[in-house]
Order: sequence, then C-alpha cells, then structure tokens
Amino acid sequence: MKKLGIAMMLLSASFLLAQDSKGPVTVQGCVSRSSGDYILTKQDPGVSYELQASGKTKLKQYLGQQVEVTGTESPSLSTSADTSRRSASPVTLTITSIKTIAKECPAH
Repeated sequence: MKKLGIAMMLLSASFLLAQDSKGPVTVQGCVSRSSGDYILTKQDPGVSYELQASGKTKLKQYLGQQVEVTGTESPSLSTSADTSRRSASPVTLTITSIKTIAKECPAH
C-alpha cells in the first residue's frame, strides 16, 4: 500500500510539472533519429528532446540539419520497458514551428 502511495505522489508531481509549462520554448540543435523517434540534440551534450510533429510538419526533411524549433514541452510518455531500450529524452517538444539554420550539423 505504501508503494501505491509513493507512485501516486510521483504521478501527481509529474502532472504538476507538466502544468507548470508556461507557453512555447525555442531551442536550437540537430535532428537525428533514435529507435524510430525524431530527436533534437542541443550543442550541449546530453540535452535532447523527443520531437513530436504537429500539423503538416514533416521531420524527415530536417534529418541531419541544424534547426531552430519552437514548441511546447511535456514529459515523454514512454513505458518503463521503452525507457530501458531507448536513448530518447524524457521531454517531448511538440513543434509549432521549425526552421533550418544550417544544412549540416556542426562537427563536435
């Protein structure tokens, strides 16, 4: 019973964090794929977002490019089984706009 209480508390906290998002964010980085998902990796290693296209946006055309993305953040909805095999970020960025900064990502 104690475990259920802790799980509910964690679930509530993550819901509150998701509600804390105040409008769109803009980030720059490189688009790649991981386990079938599109990922935006910022120049700062270890900072990445799982990208979620909206409307008519086709992420495939941005693969390998450096882009600027504006969108809304939310926790990624991965199951624990998915998390163990995926390198995707726990944060999903639902895109409202995307533009190319450079046709190729800079070398690290």
